[in-house]
Amino acid sequence: MEWIWIVAVLVLVILIIVRNIRVVQQSQAYVIERLGAFSQVWGVGLHLKVPFLDRVAKRVSLKEQVLDYPPQPVITKDNVTMQIDTVVYFQITDPKLYAYGVEQPMVAMETLTATTLRNIIGELELDQTLTSRDVINTKMRAILDEATDPWGIKVNRVELKNILPPQDIQNSMEKQMKAERDRRQAILQAEGQKKSAILVAEGEKESAILRADAEKQAAILRAEAEKQAAILKADGEAQAILTVQKAMADSLALLNQSAPNDQVVKLKALEAMQKVADGKATKIIIPSELQGLAGLATGIVESVKDVK
Repeated sequence: MEWIWIVAVLVLVILIIVRNIRVVQQSQAYVIERLGAFSQVWGVGLHLKVPFLDRVAKRVSLKEQVLDYPPQPVITKDNVTMQIDTVVYFQITDPKLYAYGVEQPMVAMETLTATTLRNIIGELELDQTLTSRDVINTKMRAILDEATDPWGIKVNRVELKNILPPQDIQNSMEKQMKAERDRRQAILQAEGQKKSAILVAEGEKESAILRADAEKQAAILRAEAEKQAAILKADGEAQAILTVQKAMADSLALLNQSAPNDQVVKLKALEAMQKVADGKATKIIIPSELQGLAGLATGIVESVKDVK
């Protein structure tokens, strides 16, 4: 019978030990009290609680947490009531202070946030409230972080999620925003028309310059062509004159070689006179030494008149 009691005691001791073994998870902390007083804070790992003496007073999460508060009525400096909802990001840095610093820390955080928000917004007018959201966030974070430090809480960020002014003010703001959008649209349209007009003017200018250059090149080419034509015409006339003179020279040379008489020389002179007339003269003066050939001269004159 004794061994049964021994086994029973051993089993009871094992059960008590097992039931007092605690494993603390990552990002958690246990606040331990012994006989009702604070004893220690357990971090990550395996821990053994003294039976009947120690107890886990509080399990604390060390992760960053978020509190999303409902909209709070807030009055601005110019007596406009707005609804503002706030989001607070915080983290427990000291589990002992968190466990013993304040009763119901989350309720205390909410009350402190609402009070701080009212104090800050009460110093600002409506326009400042709507345009100074970053300033309000920074002030609230600094104030809340300092106030919650004795509670073992660190406030990381504070965000104003929504700022809702009264409905009539919202309507006025929407009309003002619409007028501003219309004004900007009109400015953009005017700028677009101005740029378009500038581009058209630039295009016309470039076109006029190109046309002037083309006309200039065409005039230069026409002048070059006329110059070349005049040169060619002059060269042709000069060649014709040289050819006639050469032919007359060759003819005289042949006559001199054949020892012509006076009558042949006079006849050649008359032929030369006819070429000089060239169908353009109405009168021809015949030298005296050729007057003996009156009949031939008369024929030449008649032929010239017929040509005329």
